Amino acid sequence: MAFERLFSLISRNDASVVNSETEVLIAGAGPTGLVLALWLTHLGVKVRIIDKTDRPGTTSRALAVHARILEFYDQIDLAGEIVGRGRKMEAINLWVAGKHKARVVFGDMGKGISPFPFALMFPQDEHERILIARLQDLGVTVERSTELVGFNEKNARVTARVRRPDGSEETVEAAFIAGCDGTHSIVRDTIKVGFQGGTYSHIFYVADVNASGRAMNGELNLGLDEAEFLAVFPLTESGQARFVGSVKRDVEARDDLTFDDVRPRLIDRLDINVQRVNWFSTYRVHHRVAGHFRLGRVFLLGDAAHIHSPVGGQGMNTGIGDAVNLSWKLAAVLRGRANIHLLDSYEPERIAFARRLVATTDSAFQLVNRDGAVARFVRLRLVPLLMPALFSVRDARRLMFRTLSQTSVNYRRSELSVGSAGSVKAGDRLPWVPQGDKLDNFASLHSLDWQAHVYGEATAGMQKACEKACLNLRSFPWNEAARKAGIARNAFYLIRPDGYVALAAPNDASALNDYQARHGLVFASKERITDQASAATTDPR
Repeated sequence: MAFERLFSLISRNDASVVNSETEVLIAGAGPTGLVLALWLTHLGVKVRIIDKTDRPGTTSRALAVHARILEFYDQIDLAGEIVGRGRKMEAINLWVAGKHKARVVFGDMGKGISPFPFALMFPQDEHERILIARLQDLGVTVERSTELVGFNEKNARVTARVRRPDGSEETVEAAFIAGCDGTHSIVRDTIKVGFQGGTYSHIFYVADVNASGRAMNGELNLGLDEAEFLAVFPLTESGQARFVGSVKRDVEARDDLTFDDVRPRLIDRLDINVQRVNWFSTYRVHHRVAGHFRLGRVFLLGDAAHIHSPVGGQGMNTGIGDAVNLSWKLAAVLRGRANIHLLDSYEPERIAFARRLVATTDSAFQLVNRDGAVARFVRLRLVPLLMPALFSVRDARRLMFRTLSQTSVNYRRSELSVGSAGSVKAGDRLPWVPQGDKLDNFASLHSLDWQAHVYGEATAGMQKACEKACLNLRSFPWNEAARKAGIARNAFYLIRPDGYVALAAPNDASALNDYQARHGLVFASKERITDQASAATTDPR
């Protein structure tokens, strides 16, 4: 009763007839909600996605699309279009007090780690348009000017009230609800989950501009001086860039700031000539993580679950990672292919990463913005000396790529992760292994299904275990790439639909049956599974 009261809403008499076709109701149509809808739709789940805004965003906002996200996109045949329309980040230039101090070439930092060994610049508004178009191709349309009013959970269902564009209300029933509705999430507020953290005192600005000058060279440019910083990100069109910078202390108190008011000396010092400002906004940076990412049949993702500084361009990418993690689990439970307790793994897997990310980006952000003589010495003297030296070391470059690209994100402590083989531990992202002639082991991940991998020769026991479990066993030739990736020859690896290793065994697949039984998994490919009940019938509490 306490849980039901927590979700209770004031009833309205003008609500329409209940809609029971929806399996997952998604509140929020930013990148996180759109990717969740895409993956669920590919997995055969009926979704509705609503957003209170009347149109998609028209400003660039998030820019970076990292390798791990492109890998997820490749599983649904989307990566090629995103890469084709984006701009690879080739190098970073460091400027101190208007003087060019260093140029670090990124190139293909992740060569041998990922099929996408680079960071990609692609404006969020264009990114969203592609996601929306792909959803429409699959028969799903974002319902605009449609607002979630509230919801409650009862009898293993969620009943939500949504306000239509004309002001009328509709009652929607779903098996689950996903809150992808941003920092001021109505979903998070309704379930009364805290959003612990804080707000930095500095005010920052972001502007999309048409400009020319030394720092408008199609590369990332970072300018520092004693009191300010400026990052110049190239956009896809030549002569266009996004500026992210700090507002000068002497004008921070004003609430009517324009670009001319905050225009830092750094722009002039970098000899940038701004011809037109297409978009300008000021903001404060928050660092917060929700106390829970799940309560019953309600889930929080993206900015509704975590927000942090923009250092490293991790925010949008992390939200998309949330969406992929949750999507296959929801689909498995809804189709009766997993015990409903599989959903218990979403929060611990994603909240641990979110907390680490907030702590890491907080430290980096403080380095850039902290006042004081020591901070200025580090920022203006040490960083220009150390950065080129650090990036000249191959291992350091690869570590940097793994960190920023999120290919190092792992779920080793998850209850879904068992065993190790070679240097690969259960919970790790499946290492990428090229097979020659543009073939690789990631191609098999397009199935969006469970599968077993062997690099070398599968034993008769492995083959029998997989046949008994109705699990697709894929054998890959043993090669040098597999060895370098840390894979053990002839070992057994059970791979999750999102490309993470669930079970690793050096010699055989004897643990497969126990693993399958523990989680109530049905491994048969989706082509052989008939459409079962449209919702889980067991109460997740």
